[in-house]
Parts: sequence; structure tokens; C-alpha cells
Amino acid sequence: MDPDLGAMLLADARLPTGGHAHSAGLEPALAAGLDRAEVPEYLRARLRSVALVDASAAVLTLRAAGEQHVRLDEIHDALLVRTPTEPVRAASALLGRGLARLAERLWPDHPAVAALDALGPGPQRPVALGVVAAVMGLDESRVARACLYEDAQTVAAAALKLLPVDPVDTARWIWESAEVVRESAEIAVAVTCPAEMPAVTAPLAEHWALQHENSTRRIFVA
Repeated sequence: MDPDLGAMLLADARLPTGGHAHSAGLEPALAAGLDRAEVPEYLRARLRSVALVDASAAVLTLRAAGEQHVRLDEIHDALLVRTPTEPVRAASALLGRGLARLAERLWPDHPAVAALDALGPGPQRPVALGVVAAVMGLDESRVARACLYEDAQTVAAAALKLLPVDPVDTARWIWESAEVVRESAEIAVAVTCPAEMPAVTAPLAEHWALQHENSTRRIFVA
């Protein structure tokens, strides 16, 4: 498959993986008092923390998927260790399930898809993303950037539903985050093993996710 086309497909919000039901933590952040003017910095903070961890896991998965005997459990476990809050894990598993379903329908005989299935019904999103990217023929830089872009675009898309904001402004947020995406992608690609994965998180976002799980008035899953 053309890797450029594969990268565009992964970045397409219409890909049937359930991403439209997620806000990348923006809804609980706003409920907790995050100001509209702070959303662009919130987006960039995620790119330097949560999304960076995800991108490094996706890169490691991409490499593992090209090995003769594909093993994903060590990467998956390392990612879970770096995702301390259960609601965040659950949200990632829902998205991972959507990507796994896509992979099973389109490439059922690929050994990396079989290894993904062996992780169980809810693999974490970055691991599933890495498998799909490998099957599509993406390189490490492309999968890292796709992972980071998806996180940023999820925040921007959710903002349009949660805030009185001009769509042009959300497009500007993404454009102005290009340097952060580049820096985070370089860090992710430099990781050589699960033990080297960045162990950075956003404590407030984790706290807000716990509050959001018990909310009875919400638009997004997470």
C-alpha cells in the first residue's frame, strides 16, 4: 500500500474507529474550569506528554510488527504502566478495539494483526495504531506524526462541539503546533525499547478523567 495514502487514511476523522466519541480529555478539562483561551496550550501540553508516550509505543509496535515472530505484549505492558488512570486506559482500549476491528477486516492474515488479536479484545490505541501503520507500510516518522496529529485533532474537533469557537481558529491551533509535533515525533522515533519509553503524564488530566467517569452529563466518552 502507498505509505502516503496510508498516512492520510489514518489521519482521516472518518476512519471507522470511534474517535468521534472522544475529546482527548478536553470535556472534563473544561468542566473543571479550563478557560477557552487555554485550550491551545492544553493541546500542546498533551503533545509533550500523553501523546508523546502514545507515539513512542506506536513506533515500537511498528518495528515489532516487522519481526519474524511478532511479540507485542512487552510494549503493551509498558504502555499500561505509563497510563495510571483506569478511565484513560478504558478510553484507549475502546479506540484500540476500533482499529483492531479495521485491521481484522482488511488484513486478517497478517501476522502482526494476529499478534494484536492475541492481546485481547481491547488493545491500547497506540499499539493497534502501530500494527495498522505497519501493515500499511508507513515508516517510523509517519506513524509518530499520525499518532500526535490524531491527538491534537481530537482536541480541536471536540472544541467545536463544546465551545463557541471559529473552526478557522481550531485549524490555526493545529498549524501552530507543528513544531511541537516535530519535536515529539523525533523523541518517539529515538526510543529503542519499551524501557526507554517516556514516562510523562499530566496529573491534572488524570484527575479530571476520574471525575468525568462519574459525570452524568457528558457528550464524550473521555
